[in-house]
Amino acid sequence: MEPILDFVGHFWWLVFPLSGLFGGWARSWSKASERRHRRRVELYKLRNHAVELEQASRSQVRQLMDSHDAVNRRWLDYELDVGKLIDFPVMTDVREPLTVAFLRAKRTADSLRPGTPEDITTGAQLGEYREAVHGFELAFDVAEREARRIKDSNFTGPERDRLATARKLLRIASDAAATPAERQTAYKRARRELDGLIVLPDATLAALEEKIAGMIAAGRKPDVRQG
Repeated sequence: MEPILDFVGHFWWLVFPLSGLFGGWARSWSKASERRHRRRVELYKLRNHAVELEQASRSQVRQLMDSHDAVNRRWLDYELDVGKLIDFPVMTDVREPLTVAFLRAKRTADSLRPGTPEDITTGAQLGEYREAVHGFELAFDVAEREARRIKDSNFTGPERDRLATARKLLRIASDAAATPAERQTAYKRARRELDGLIVLPDATLAALEEKIAGMIAAGRKPDVRQG
């Protein structure tokens, strides 16, 4: 202990430069700590911002998918209702440019639709899907308005008569009060009346035939009564 005290006693003047040195080091360390703290805060903010952007992006994708589904449901109302297609035949007439534009927009939107919102991982993908859905909505609105405006006016008088006959026959084919034979005959005659006038989508025919077949099968069930 005495050698240390002797050293301090002889070199007491070193206290001043050493105190300055230690003070400078302390200030540098404090500034470095502040810089590290600021970097951590900035990194935290960036991470939170990235999470918020990701959540916002997923929310936008979900909204777009809901809009996409809504237009598909509107189209399904036509596709599964042969009566509506007879009333508004332009909706399936591929000779009509607006119908072609709608069907093309539908294919584009369907091809870009993600399986889940998480499948959209870039802003470019989100922008492309958004544009496709909006284009699909617009094309369907335009085609539907035109179909409702024109109705069956593109057909000649005799052709409109055939469409009217087909409507009546399809009502018979879907009438639970008709016999199975009457429903089958009415359905076949309706198909002949529509042949060359309206191209019914496969889904329309499948839904109609399934409905009629179910009614015919039900009509053929034996009447079983318990004694």
